[in-house]
Amino acid sequence: MRFQGIGLCLGLLFISANAEFMDDAVDMEDFDKSSEEISVNEGEHSSEIKYKTPEPTGEVYFTETFDSGKLVGWVLSKAKKDGMDEEISIYDGRWEIEALKDNWVPGDRGLVLKSRAKHHAISAVLAKPFVFADKPLIVQYEVNFQDGIDCGGAYIKLLADTDDLILENFYDKTSYTIMFGPDKCGEDYKLHFIFRHKHPKTGVFEEKRAKPPYVDLKKFFTDRKTHLYTLVMNPDDTFEVLVDQIVVNKGSLLEDVVPPVNPPREIDDPKDVKPEEWDERAKIPDASAVKPDDWDENEPAHIEDLSATKPDGWLDDEPRYIPNPNAPKPDDWNEDMDGEWEAPHIPNPACRIGCGEWKPPMIDNPKYRGIWRPPMIDNPDYQGIWSPRKIPNPDYFEDDHPFLLTSFRALGLELWSMTSDIYFDNFIICSEKEIADQWAADGWKFKIMVANANEPGVFKQLITTAAQRPWLWLVYLLTAGLPIAIITSFCWPRRVKKKYEETEYKKTDTCKPQTKGALEQDVKEEKAALESPADLEEEKKQSDGKIPEKEEEGEPEEKSEEEIEVTEGQEEGSKSTKSGSEDEMKEADEGTGSGDGPIKSIRKRRVRKD
Repeated sequence: MRFQGIGLCLGLLFISANAEFMDDAVDMEDFDKSSEEISVNEGEHSSEIKYKTPEPTGEVYFTETFDSGKLVGWVLSKAKKDGMDEEISIYDGRWEIEALKDNWVPGDRGLVLKSRAKHHAISAVLAKPFVFADKPLIVQYEVNFQDGIDCGGAYIKLLADTDDLILENFYDKTSYTIMFGPDKCGEDYKLHFIFRHKHPKTGVFEEKRAKPPYVDLKKFFTDRKTHLYTLVMNPDDTFEVLVDQIVVNKGSLLEDVVPPVNPPREIDDPKDVKPEEWDERAKIPDASAVKPDDWDENEPAHIEDLSATKPDGWLDDEPRYIPNPNAPKPDDWNEDMDGEWEAPHIPNPACRIGCGEWKPPMIDNPKYRGIWRPPMIDNPDYQGIWSPRKIPNPDYFEDDHPFLLTSFRALGLELWSMTSDIYFDNFIICSEKEIADQWAADGWKFKIMVANANEPGVFKQLITTAAQRPWLWLVYLLTAGLPIAIITSFCWPRRVKKKYEETEYKKTDTCKPQTKGALEQDVKEEKAALESPADLEEEKKQSDGKIPEKEEEGEPEEKSEEEIEVTEGQEEGSKSTKSGSEDEMKEADEGTGSGDGPIKSIRKRRVRKD
């Protein structure tokens, strides 16, 4: 039992420890029948993985993978931002086509923003303009903040199809139809979805912002993984925003944007002014109220407790604080420059009860009533809270179909960032969600599987985190030690002292001749052993001085019957075991006298234990 308990404990400890060292298994799915099989084995570098550039499976308006290594069709802006100094107004931020820093796959590249604290602007024309009519709009691309992000954006702009659109002049005030993507500054994490809606009466474009997503966006900015951002706008005036193909925001273009698309029917009259005699006071002091004669405003709020007495042992002449006699003077103390050194003060140990001038404690004054003020009553002249009158809104309109936005024909990135190495990849604009999903399966999901396969196990992550925060070692020790201590306390083998009522076999010499007196003595001893079992430690020696071999002793089993030794002198059946017969004694005497007499044999039988 002891070895079984030890084995069980060691097995549990081995399983719990082995679970932390095991690498996470990654199940590879075949997302596209036409894609080549992906095989990521433990210990293999991602360079052995075969990557195939995604290809659209249907009609698209724009796609870009950057896997060719060239910026074909992309135009760098030569414009300048308005209202800024010459040195910082130009778009001189650098772009590069590179592979991911971590979890890179051979053959896969992306567009990387390389400069810090600079303005970047780059754009490309669509294969054909997107016209808002009866087809959905799906915009999708990947972003990876490879070095995190302090302050900067990774959003895109869909540039409006206007006559004055020149990509070399692309800057912050270029007309756009939709702005979509992540943005962060400080602790404000955003996922923009903004569309510019044209006022049908004034012709002025107004920005309409979707309400914030209902999930925490922080992890998408800080985990340094590639994330997939998708915008879906439907002809029924609904929208969805997805991150990693999970919906994080959805709603109506009519109801879930700020400010609303449709203005109010009525507005406040800007010419209406509140009259001077308008009384907005709901309560006023009671002018007829009079201060009572017994109202004393001079009574203090607190007075001394006259019933209190100074405690015994209070030391009036002892100071409450004394200089610390054990405080050493600093070695670098210069009395000429620092003045005379004084030891810091500590509470006076003699003031166990109290020291200094004793004063009675303060209590609430039962006579205190404060400054008298008249009670408040309802204002008979109350007219309510004034508000200007409403007039019909001269700019009112009703757009029941805000999906019909201005068409766009170019995609641009106009960004400023305090962090470099922001990675963009796999842009697609289409009208079918299935096409965008397949595009993601061939590109983004491939990267995610590779990243998951290369991700360190739980144990390695704990080690890396503790290296940055050493105090976590104590947390790990307590967390791991507590269950081990509990398991050990339950599984460690214990010595259980079991008390058995056992009767040892009496070792009787097989060849020893028996005398009458010896036989009587043996019978008495056997009787005593049956009534109160005891250990018979010593065996009788044979007459020739030789010690017979002892029978093997084993632990008595807990049974209702035990095997004990009885001599042949005890008759089987109903005969009493209290004494031997005369014949048996006589035979024993004869055998003893001759020395060559028959030797009594010994056998065992079972006797029920009372």
